[in-house]
Amino acid sequence: MNSTRFPVLFLSHGGGPWPWVDGMKEMFARTAREFAQLPSRLPARPKAVLVITGHWEAPRFSVSTAEHPPMDYDYSGFPEHTYRLQYPAPGSPALAQRVQTLLSQAGIPCDGDATRGFDHGTFVPLSLMYPQADVPVVLLSLKSDYDAAEHIRVGEAIAPLRDEGVLIIGSGLTYHNMSGFGRSGSTPVAEAFEAYLQSAVSQPDPAVRAQMLVQWTSAPAARLAHPREDHLLPLMVVAGAAGTDTGARVFVDHVMEVAMASYQFPPDQSPAASAPQ
Repeated sequence: MNSTRFPVLFLSHGGGPWPWVDGMKEMFARTAREFAQLPSRLPARPKAVLVITGHWEAPRFSVSTAEHPPMDYDYSGFPEHTYRLQYPAPGSPALAQRVQTLLSQAGIPCDGDATRGFDHGTFVPLSLMYPQADVPVVLLSLKSDYDAAEHIRVGEAIAPLRDEGVLIIGSGLTYHNMSGFGRSGSTPVAEAFEAYLQSAVSQPDPAVRAQMLVQWTSAPAARLAHPREDHLLPLMVVAGAAGTDTGARVFVDHVMEVAMASYQFPPDQSPAASAPQ
């Protein structure tokens, strides 16, 4: 048991392997700086990181169990060198087993997957946060029925990990409509929907927060921002793991005409965190 309680994070991870692509890394310069600074906002160095990634869904919740996870180049059309990137962080079979135990105790089946590797929603932020790849990483999938309430329950079930030295990260995007990136008409859509999410995560009553997130399709421009909610559901898990902690926006980047926001529960109270976002 660790006496330090870790916050939980939702990160908008950007597009493809952007840190290694000329032009894109300049576009995401703000995101790169913010991701690199995230470890300094934490109360301690985590023993491991659990990532709920919008790039992995399965019929039942699944957790990666490999000691040495492979890479998963789950993108297309990028320069050849981006298909040779490596992020050699170890896995943690012990953490994977702990996740399965917690979910089983909550009545939620969870499979183990020994072949699952690091998708770009995982290795992009972590390569900037922990470039030495020396913190163990385990992945937790989404469930392909996209039941928002059940994903919140999963977060509630894994919340004890916060007191066990584990940093829980939901990796997705606050806007994910592939046909809208780069179009000026997408700007008000992304901003209106992100404002709703910001209102939800900042609710002091976790029941109100959960209700707003479960009913996300009633938000302004919801389906224009997320035709499919794969990149939104990691926020549901994170919100469940937050418990009674109130969330706040860590930062918002504006890339390809859309807002991409990241959140933390509870908000960092350091002086640097109070600077304008």
